[in-house]
Amino acid sequence: MYIIEIALKFTPLPVSVQRKELRDAEGIYKKVRESMEKGHPRLLELTCEKVEGKKLAVLVGEILAVQIYEKTAASGGYKRPGFSFET
Repeated sequence: MYIIEIALKFTPLPVSVQRKELRDAEGIYKKVRESMEKGHPRLLELTCEKVEGKKLAVLVGEILAVQIYEKTAASGGYKRPGFSFET
């Protein structure tokens, strides 16, 4: 399972949707990133594959960052998102 996480202005917690396949998750990541660059569409709506019926609509102008990471099934946890300075 892959998580696409979106950080919004003035919001302490990010919003996220999930995809089962890496290719699908990368497609959503690319869609969000391109919307940030162009400012179009003004409103971006996403759905979640894990939580049936979950929909997310955000104003593109409010997006600060987007990231993608894999949820590990074996440990029930997550790979650490972002950059790691550990060696």
